[in-house]
Amino acid sequence: MFEDDYLDDLKEYNLFISHNGEGDEEYLGFIRRLIEAPDFEWKDHGIPGKNSPDELRQQVQNAEVVIILSGLYNKHPDLIKTHVDLARQLNKPIVLIRPYGLEEVPGELEKIAKGVVGWNRVCIVERIQESLEEE
Repeated sequence: MFEDDYLDDLKEYNLFISHNGEGDEEYLGFIRRLIEAPDFEWKDHGIPGKNSPDELRQQVQNAEVVIILSGLYNKHPDLIKTHVDLARQLNKPIVLIRPYGLEEVPGELEKIAKGVVGWNRVCIVERIQESLEEE
């Protein structure tokens, strides 16, 4: 009984996680990290493959925090810039995730992010929570 009550009290975080399409390894790896995070309920409003301007706007609108996987930036700069622009237009905090295994992130993305973290799931969860507390 206690466990059910505890789970009911967990906040569900509404996220938009940058994506370029179904099957992207960086995106799938990041999703796995969030799934492994204990006591962290979340929903990704990003829908890979749904990249029209209206579809993306709706996805970002439904999110509380926009997660930008900076490893996708070199491969899909226009799409990631669109994700960032929508987040800024809709006043959503942006959390920037370093490319897996690297420290450097694109400078133009780092300037607008509420925080930059690596792939440690505890750090990711904390940064998401902190970005909302700062609002």
